[in-house]
Amino acid sequence: MAVIQLNPRTPGQRFMQVADFSDLTKKDPEKALLEPVKRTGGRNNRGRMTSRHRGGGHKRRLRLIDFKRAHDGVPATVAALEYDPNRSANIALLHYADGTKAYILAPEGLKVGARVESGESADIKPGNALKLKHIPVGTVVHAIELKPGAGAQLVRGAGVAAQLMAKEGKFALLKLPSGEQRMVLAECRASIGQVGNLDHENISIGKAGRSRWLGKRGHVRGIAMNPVDHPHGGGEGRSKGNHPQSPWGTPAKGYKTRKKKPSDRYIISRRPRGKHS
Repeated sequence: MAVIQLNPRTPGQRFMQVADFSDLTKKDPEKALLEPVKRTGGRNNRGRMTSRHRGGGHKRRLRLIDFKRAHDGVPATVAALEYDPNRSANIALLHYADGTKAYILAPEGLKVGARVESGESADIKPGNALKLKHIPVGTVVHAIELKPGAGAQLVRGAGVAAQLMAKEGKFALLKLPSGEQRMVLAECRASIGQVGNLDHENISIGKAGRSRWLGKRGHVRGIAMNPVDHPHGGGEGRSKGNHPQSPWGTPAKGYKTRKKKPSDRYIISRRPRGKHS
């Protein structure tokens, strides 16, 4: 899918880039696979704002994605490639031989009419889902489970992929898109290939209003506030002299917030923390 640079007919279009959606084959979603999305606007059940900079946005409906891929041994045909407003990746509509319909994340190279399968007997080709113990070392995968049967949790964004580095005992070693290497139970499922819509990262929002369409509200800088509202606030004119932190004093750079978890022992090496990480 390519990215279109708009002609600057208005100031807001001068830097705006949009996807051309040329790979998509169906506009209207499958009604049986839709659910309403309940939006909170960043408020809790008492109406208090607990998450800032959220609210508004275009009305959406949730596409029910089959992250478990437990329909083993039943071949499916890719009926359509569709847009999903709730994620960066595109989705594929599958028609199974037994009449069932389901959505999956559309991997790079998957075409309408292709045959997709899950289970031990599935081929190693994009869109098929197998347990890690049945996938050859070196294969590129996405939509990876962390617990067998719980559904995919890792590597689900547009253009990302993980690589199966090794298998040892009941574990498989995966190199994630962040550079982190971690052990995952070999009984967990993963889908073959790289997630599609690779050009998503090249899209330029172009104007503030487009962020509002996505449900993102304005972000006021702490340095522009009063001392009562933010640790960076106050002073005569523009002033620095404080460490970057949240309004509640939590350091914003370099401060590790991850608590000690039992799953830490499965992480072999952390993601490299370079200049841009």
